[in-house]
Amino acid sequence: MNNRSSGDLLGHPKGLFLLFGTELWERFSYYAMRAILVLYLTDKTINGGLGWSTQDALNLYGIYTGLVYITPLIGGWIADNFLGQRRSIIIGGVLMALGQFTLALPHSMIDPNAVTAFYLGLALLIVGNGLFKPNISTMVGDLYQDGDHRRDGAFTIFYMGINLGSLLAGIIAGTASMNYGWKAGFLTAGIGMVISLVTQLIFAERILGNIGKVPAAKRAAEMNKSGKKEPLTTQERDRLKVIMIMGLFVVIFWAGFEQAGGLMNIFSQQYTDRMIGSFEVPAAWFQSLNPFFVITLAPIIAALWVKMGPKEPNSPVKFAMGLFFLAIGFVFMMGAVMQQGGDITVKTSMLWLVGAYFFHTLGELCLSPIGLSMVTKLAPLRLASLMMGTWFGFNAVANYVAGIIGSLMGESGPMAIFSGIAIAATIAGVLLLLCSNQLVRWMHGAEGKAVEDVNGKAVEA
Repeated sequence: MNNRSSGDLLGHPKGLFLLFGTELWERFSYYAMRAILVLYLTDKTINGGLGWSTQDALNLYGIYTGLVYITPLIGGWIADNFLGQRRSIIIGGVLMALGQFTLALPHSMIDPNAVTAFYLGLALLIVGNGLFKPNISTMVGDLYQDGDHRRDGAFTIFYMGINLGSLLAGIIAGTASMNYGWKAGFLTAGIGMVISLVTQLIFAERILGNIGKVPAAKRAAEMNKSGKKEPLTTQERDRLKVIMIMGLFVVIFWAGFEQAGGLMNIFSQQYTDRMIGSFEVPAAWFQSLNPFFVITLAPIIAALWVKMGPKEPNSPVKFAMGLFFLAIGFVFMMGAVMQQGGDITVKTSMLWLVGAYFFHTLGELCLSPIGLSMVTKLAPLRLASLMMGTWFGFNAVANYVAGIIGSLMGESGPMAIFSGIAIAATIAGVLLLLCSNQLVRWMHGAEGKAVEDVNGKAVEA
């Protein structure tokens, strides 16, 4: 069975651009909702918010984003063993669209305090995301044969594409919410999810061919001589160890990075001077800085890796660089707090936030697309979506931790939180550099930086 799509566009399979478009609108949906979630929960005005305390809102934000990243572990297993990736994506997309439209229902149509429908909408988003998220990324890897040098570039293109959706999300949802109320923001998120679904339904059969139709476990069994599931080899176990160890460092990175939707969102709303002349920049617009920087910086970073040739850093070193950039970003946030001089009534310059998002994005580009590509290189075929779900599971832990950290602002103060994250990220980056050579050896040549001797032991090339 041919498991690759036919036809290329700009040097890559056409299927990459279909998956790019499908994920673009799904990410628009997610980030449109995320950009206004905490602001909606804490709004005590007549705009229709729920009037929660900042601490309760940030705790809920951490739980929600954590579950969003843990359910792909279950969704990946279901896709690998039963549904296949394509059907999982469609079912998940339908559930997410229903979730966004449930959040968009006017309070007058539901219970007086709107809590029941709110939780139902979140539940639909969480379950749907579990089926959607791991499988769309795994299918990108399936477009390429093992050893295809285009794979890392493909994930950079994919990552740029989905950030176009993220860029539009904060602007459109923020503007809609400011002018027409919070429910209008949730409505735009639902519309984005419908566009994602329609794109996939119209073009998948023609462009993707057989990719994602048959569960990975069944395909893997057919490739074995016995026709049955076989135990993991030593090489496969080593590669899985790399995924798990690298995932621990991912937790530290995303726990800091995800302050963007929580603590940094609150900081931009309450403590930042957002006036440009007579125009007040909506706080949600700052959520679009990250995708804007991704789109503008990704081609530069990708070109830099190519120009470095044999001197290009391996994945562990790139991850360490990402952690260092995260730390620098929080140094900017420390600068913002220092500008206040202990007086929380002082509004800080927007440039501190811009600088923080710039360096956080540099760190993201050294870590996130590289991590996705690495998982598709290292994971055994029969565990492809499950391991991608596991990778997102580390993000789940990170998002939960991020919510806890953000909720401590009232007790510890922003300076303690920002400086603590910067120090933790720096220490983690140093540790990763120290163990990078061993991790590359366990990859058994997947990075192109190691070979095996006659006894099958990995050694430096």
